[in-house]
Amino acid sequence: MSPSAGPAPRQIVDAHHHLWVRARHPQPWINATTMKAINADFTVADLAPLAAESGVTQTVVVQSISSQAETKDLLREAHGTDLIGGVVGWVDLTAPNVADRIARLRAGVGGDRLVGIRHLVQEEPEPGFLDRPDLRRGVAAAGAAGLAFDLVIRRHQLPAAARLARDLPGVTFVLDHLGKPSLPYSRHGGWARDLRTFAQLPNTTAKLSGLATEADWTSWTPRELRPAVEHALDTFGPSRLMFGSDWPVCLLATSYRRWIDTLAELLQPLDPADQAMIWAGSARRVYGLRPS
Repeated sequence: MSPSAGPAPRQIVDAHHHLWVRARHPQPWINATTMKAINADFTVADLAPLAAESGVTQTVVVQSISSQAETKDLLREAHGTDLIGGVVGWVDLTAPNVADRIARLRAGVGGDRLVGIRHLVQEEPEPGFLDRPDLRRGVAAAGAAGLAFDLVIRRHQLPAAARLARDLPGVTFVLDHLGKPSLPYSRHGGWARDLRTFAQLPNTTAKLSGLATEADWTSWTPRELRPAVEHALDTFGPSRLMFGSDWPVCLLATSYRRWIDTLAELLQPLDPADQAMIWAGSARRVYGLRPS
């Protein structure tokens, strides 16, 4: 962190992190060789001291596998701690009874903490997956239930995400990790253009998360990330951006505190009110979080 960055804000909502215990919910996407830093279990007990020392007062935990059982466990975890204010879970959005599945999750332990639904679209090989009528019906059902829809996509899927958000104006869409730009990026590249198109839709928001892991894990610098963050600020504005750590995945490239300090440096030119929106206000509004 540069000397001019100053201390991180005292109150932060971490709008994006994960938890997993592999004996209960295996994480097959973790490569034991290339991802040694996260080839372990991560629990609330591991996160709590990191959050406390960084001024994080509330979090949103996000699903990591396509499993409704995992979502139920995350809701139970949220029920047992004041730290987790919301859960972005998973249901089969192509199922004809999506609304019933969501209702059952809400009726269970911790169901009041369900604030969003996510599907691992980045792993779908079907180019037209986001255009499928059954998927769109499910996303609309999630929106009708008052839930946001988190989009975890790769940059080439941004145009399809924009079509989805355009055609479902009643749903709030949250773009995880800014759509995973290749970093450092060209201001004139496809990602910059497609992000602007997506951001022009008023029902879209995005997370300043996961950027360090899109750069070189061992040599990235805040300077390399600055153009992407500035482009996000220009397209969405502070009121539609939120901080997320992407812990523990971030550990592939950065510590929890280093990412907070990096973002504090990059956001320093903003006035305090705009910074407060990114650190906490946007997440509380989008996910309807209780005051922490």
